[in-house]
Amino acid sequence: MLKSIAIMTSGGDSPGMNAAARAVARTALYEGVKVWGITDGYHGLLEENLRELQSRDVGDIIQRGGTFLGTARCKRWQTPEGRRLGHENLIKRGIEGLCVIGGDGSLRGAQLLSEEYGFPIVGLPGTIDNDVWGMDYTIGCDTAANTIIDAINKLRDTASAHRRVIVLEVMGRGSGWLALVSGISGGAEYIIVPEEEFDLEQLTQDLSRAYEHGKRYILIVVAEGAASGQEVCDYIASHTDIETRVSVLGHIQRGGSPTVIDRVRASQLGEQAALALISGLSGVVFGYSKGHVVSVNLYDAVNNKKKLDPDYLHLAKVLF
Repeated sequence: MLKSIAIMTSGGDSPGMNAAARAVARTALYEGVKVWGITDGYHGLLEENLRELQSRDVGDIIQRGGTFLGTARCKRWQTPEGRRLGHENLIKRGIEGLCVIGGDGSLRGAQLLSEEYGFPIVGLPGTIDNDVWGMDYTIGCDTAANTIIDAINKLRDTASAHRRVIVLEVMGRGSGWLALVSGISGGAEYIIVPEEEFDLEQLTQDLSRAYEHGKRYILIVVAEGAASGQEVCDYIASHTDIETRVSVLGHIQRGGSPTVIDRVRASQLGEQAALALISGLSGVVFGYSKGHVVSVNLYDAVNNKKKLDPDYLHLAKVLF
């Protein structure tokens, strides 16, 4: 069994990271294992911003968005020299294993450390994009989707009042999960995602006919990786007589108190990650699939691209 482990949060923050880190820390402490917290992700590891954690250090955080450990992007970690320094900083403190909570890029960095030095790594999928291969849930995606739904509900009111087309741009550079799920549950007429081709000319013709038949308003949800919300708005405005507005939701999607689902699932995943790491398991990511906790090979998780659920894509077409 390992006697000393560390936790870091890395990449874009997501609601529920605190719940996951709290569970990792308290599970390890319950098992008599020393726990270190790394501030500001890989950057903090290279700068030696580490501190030993006690149970009280992770108190009063489960309800908070963001991450109490902080996070940052780190170009130096992408170099062999950077990873060597990080490994040295872990070893000289007697740290025997590392739990990384983050998205695809963060897990990829962890996989390289594990591959190059044989260092024990367990990952947790912390990303609102829900784009980690091998699982259908990532920490923070539920809270982010609910934030978008709240925006859709409010935009619907003003869209209806003015008979407008509203284009809502949401996050998702490489994955349209947030746009797809929030668009379905928010009743949007059109959903534009990176994974599917779209035709703006056909879209404008369809919405013009809808207005001719008495449609009062239309909501379009666009993933940022598929198109610019402003460009979609401008195209519609220039090719129809319909008043059109755009709303870019931006980083508000990352924040906020995590939902019950994100708190409970992040806590369960954190416990599993800590127990696995302590027992000597390495090179895995814990996630959820079909309602159950699953472990996915870390290499496979970062070297395969997750696809959108075809049932959701079909449902979006049927409903709208």
